[in-house]
Amino acid sequence: MVVQYQGKQHGKATTFTIRIIGNNLSKSSSNYQIDLLVGDNKLPTFTTGIHQSLSNCLKEIYLFRKHNGIQFEASTEKVAKPLVPYDEVLYNYNKGALFMA
Repeated sequence: MVVQYQGKQHGKATTFTIRIIGNNLSKSSSNYQIDLLVGDNKLPTFTTGIHQSLSNCLKEIYLFRKHNGIQFEASTEKVAKPLVPYDEVLYNYNKGALFMA
């Protein structure tokens, strides 16, 4: 799943891309890998690239944004097609973590 937002980093307008890769590595759990790109450059995040929940992935992006002066404009969200309906529902349920106050 790929989601793009317009925003600013340290006052400079840019495009942010979040790539979410869901991997079902075992029958009992799902794992998610998340990448944050500014323009075409992948940014290093704080912890491991693989998380046990999408919520944890999005919270990490939120913390990284706060630490690095990144602001997303929620109204500019663009979700790339095709996508798995389950991923879209799960993302929409958890994306509030990106915009916590």
